[in-house]
Amino acid sequence: MSTTTQGDFAASNRVGNGKNDPDPDPDHLLVLVHGILASPSDWTYAEAELKRRLGRNFLIYASSVNSHTKTFAGIDGAGKRLADEVLQVVNKTESLKRISFLAHSLGGLLARYAIAMLYSESDSSGTLSDSVVDSSVPSRRGMIAGREPVSFITLATPHLGVRGRKQLPFLLGVPFLEKLAPPVAPFVVGRTGKQLFLTDGKPSRPPLLLRMASDCEDGKFLSALRAFKSRTLYANVSYDHMVGWRTSSIRREKELVKPPLRSLDGYKHIVDVEYCPPVSSDGPHFPQEAAKAKAVAQNAPDIDDTVEYHELMEEEMIQGLQKLGWKKVDVKNEWFHNAGVGVIAHVADSLKQQESFPSYISASL
Repeated sequence: MSTTTQGDFAASNRVGNGKNDPDPDPDHLLVLVHGILASPSDWTYAEAELKRRLGRNFLIYASSVNSHTKTFAGIDGAGKRLADEVLQVVNKTESLKRISFLAHSLGGLLARYAIAMLYSESDSSGTLSDSVVDSSVPSRRGMIAGREPVSFITLATPHLGVRGRKQLPFLLGVPFLEKLAPPVAPFVVGRTGKQLFLTDGKPSRPPLLLRMASDCEDGKFLSALRAFKSRTLYANVSYDHMVGWRTSSIRREKELVKPPLRSLDGYKHIVDVEYCPPVSSDGPHFPQEAAKAKAVAQNAPDIDDTVEYHELMEEEMIQGLQKLGWKKVDVKNEWFHNAGVGVIAHVADSLKQQESFPSYISASL
């Protein structure tokens, strides 16, 4: 099955809506966002399975603007391109009233940046200040691309970056290799590499991923996430050779406990689901010592002082992101990506569950 792309989504949207088909136009946009060096074709299986399970109420759209090496241009640059692409889809599909995101790996960070660009606040009258607004959609605490935000889901996304012990599992936890990775990463994956290793920008400026754990001059990143009825993190507890368990589940090292051996009924390899309510915090911060540590990390990223910098930044990012409630789903792979079937089934059922919630109820998760 071909993956929906920017050029053919309108035609795809019209399929099945002829005179002999009573099905209504889709009113829920599900945006699929691929990871680094990937393309829309990576969603072929998942897209087909989601269409089968979710039905025609959903318009499933696989993003295509950041394929392959375009993911090296930086989380911010790729995130802006994604935001523009989503707006094109929304503007050409009048029936859409709700929007959700399903993003894999780096795509989760691109999606987080994009939704901040697409976020609109509600004013006192219940309308939105942004010009792209569907007035028939009830407002919650803001809209994304003028539509009601429902579910934000990431699969193995490095929310806390990739610095630190065992955050790049393919380095096997070998200290020498992990120290070698930061200076090499910018040459391999460009601007995106610096951002993932938290060494982007001037020493006095917080790294992008820390800024994305708050509302700041760059965008209302936290408010945009908060607008969704649910936020879900899928994290591999083993056999993920790109993204570690801690960063993909937004947990501290001490919060990683041995997962159950048995899978949940009906979902192969899904071993645990944890509901984490919001936690009050005055973070995140970028103190003076962090700026000094960042300068060291930029100039000599292979020395031990960078460990302290990463741990400091990781805690500050957690402080910011834990202000929101999250559903954390732990996945135990037997080998590489064999868990895909159970994960997609679980994702589909979660999306259908959110569909049944009244739009005016703001879920705590």
